[in-house]
Amino acid sequence: MEREELAAWLRLTLTPGVGNETARKLLAAFGLPAAVFGQSAAALLQVVNPAQATALRAEPLELAALLERTWTWLQEAGQDSAQRHIMVLGDADYPASLLTIDDPPLMLYLLGAGIFSSNTSLTTANKTQTATNLIANSLTQSIAVVGSRNPTPQGAANARHFSKALGQAGLTVVSGLALGVDGAAHEGALDSIVPGSKKLATVAVVGTGLDRVYPKSHLELAHRIAQNGLLISEYPLGTPPLAANFPKRNRIIAGLAQGTLVIEAALQSGSLITARLSAEQGKDVFAIPGSIHSPLARGCHALIKQGAKLVESAQDVLEEMKLDGGPAWAIDPVAADDPGERAEGLFETEHALLDDLGFDPVGLDALQARSGMDTAHLQAQLMALELDGLVARLPGGLFQRITRG
Repeated sequence: MEREELAAWLRLTLTPGVGNETARKLLAAFGLPAAVFGQSAAALLQVVNPAQATALRAEPLELAALLERTWTWLQEAGQDSAQRHIMVLGDADYPASLLTIDDPPLMLYLLGAGIFSSNTSLTTANKTQTATNLIANSLTQSIAVVGSRNPTPQGAANARHFSKALGQAGLTVVSGLALGVDGAAHEGALDSIVPGSKKLATVAVVGTGLDRVYPKSHLELAHRIAQNGLLISEYPLGTPPLAANFPKRNRIIAGLAQGTLVIEAALQSGSLITARLSAEQGKDVFAIPGSIHSPLARGCHALIKQGAKLVESAQDVLEEMKLDGGPAWAIDPVAADDPGERAEGLFETEHALLDDLGFDPVGLDALQARSGMDTAHLQAQLMALELDGLVARLPGGLFQRITRG
């Protein structure tokens, strides 16, 4: 993309009162953004209202600074082993799956090490084709993995291990880089990387400009994704973490993936928005059930009641999507790393305590009543199980058994 073309696209996105829907009408009527800004007021009034027509004829004050910032960002591609690219609506490399959603973004900013071939002799056209092939091929077999920002220890473990198993079966994991399930899903997908793989391990759709990382605690994770996957944003560089942007980006997560897996979600969770959008697009929706006493299971249970597929393993997802997971499918890492197997080596009292714990969060008093142990002995056994990764200590003095698969 030339600097002048970039300037016109940025101007269109910055024009006050002109959102994506109006911008698409203008593009449909006049062609590229440069042509839009070359129209007379009378011509513009055939498509937009007087206030919008006036705004379109005045260059936004912040355009020059944003253009310089964006152009510099593009030119820095490769300096940190990550490529940068901007796709615009109508480009040949624009993801086809996003063209069918209700509100396809006008611009997509991309950051990732694998966008282009390492062959520096490639022309711009060939680099664009390389980006097209890599992204298109990865998204052909992809799944969104979403859920609570404050999952239970079991929920976080499920997100990581399901994503690892699905990644090893050949799927690209799409999520939103948020705290909780999203972060665990990206981590699991990165754990699945096979040397020499020709697919993106994971795609993170973020709600800020790509020159920012939110939350800050995911800075290292974002760097790892840039090395082995892709970060995508529809927002201009410098865009801060605004609350309204995160639910909006869910349409892109649902649009890019071929299905959505919800790990844990409350009834008002934004993850249910992603699931609903995925269902409306005719895609598969999966949900992992949980305890009837857990608020974070209610969203998943509601989805299952509405027709989402109840899943207990990565194989359930692959079968429903009719995907051939290849050799990796036969060895489900979720099952292979089941702490239940490691529990066989525990002392008999510790193994019995796992049965007493059950699978719901439980307080010390209730657990003491179930097990019949004295307080000191019980706390010692719980500590041993915590160190083995079989039990998690929750807020409020509760304990929960952790399983995988």
